[in-house]
Amino acid sequence: MRFTCRGFSLDFTRATTVMGILNITPDSFSDGGLYLEKDKAIERARRMVSEGAHIIDVGGMSTRPGSMPVDQDEEIRRTLPVIEAIADSVGVPVSIDTCRAEVARKALNAGASIVNDISGLRSDPDMASVAAEAGAPVVVMHMKGTPLDMQKDPRYEALIPEILDSLRESIRIASSAGIDQIIVDPGIGFGKTFDQNLEIINRLDEFVLLGRPLLVGASRKAFLGAILDGAPETDRLEGTAAVVAASILRGAHIVRVHDVREMARVARVTDAIRAESVKGPVPERKE
Repeated sequence: MRFTCRGFSLDFTRATTVMGILNITPDSFSDGGLYLEKDKAIERARRMVSEGAHIIDVGGMSTRPGSMPVDQDEEIRRTLPVIEAIADSVGVPVSIDTCRAEVARKALNAGASIVNDISGLRSDPDMASVAAEAGAPVVVMHMKGTPLDMQKDPRYEALIPEILDSLRESIRIASSAGIDQIIVDPGIGFGKTFDQNLEIINRLDEFVLLGRPLLVGASRKAFLGAILDGAPETDRLEGTAAVVAASILRGAHIVRVHDVREMARVARVTDAIRAESVKGPVPERKE
């Protein structure tokens, strides 16, 4: 599985791809307010690349549980200047984390290479066509409900089959629009209980069977705090590392993380274990 996006190549048959999170928001659950200033956001993007990030994921609207959507123009105002500044200078693809087609269109025109849609191309009917016209790969995530209500007693008749069916529908939407570079994300923490998150991680091999690169984003999330005796978001490094390692061993190709340096090192060691022996700086993966 190799993707191309605007001059960049992503090879998911080799070492785990690390996606660094860059939230340009005042209220994201873990790093809200840290990178609202353009210069700080640009500096953070460059630092993440130096620490081992293969993709920078830029978002301008918090999707934490209970969050309300911001005005579309505000989302654009937050993200575009940063994307314009880093797209041609950091040396890795930039993804835009949005559910809105117009935000994605402007971000792609500004130099973004990938669309990361937590609604799985369901929220905005124009999203698939916007990505297709730009030739951009898409990340389709599963979410039950919306950020405002997704954690209010999420229930499933059959957790994994329902998520798989939803992802298959997102793949269908993307494919119908002419998109063939599709990444799937089961949506840890997006309409899932504590136990459901753990079940998804334990059954990631079933998502690999979709035949698409698999992304897992569990960095610093609430279920880790629950396991770690109520540890706050900024004190969940070891918990995140455990999930990153477990996810890679169960087939994840991409991990979306805040702590890039540490998780890139975790990924490198886990890749070596998975490959059974270290074969140079980038171990080959057995698929």
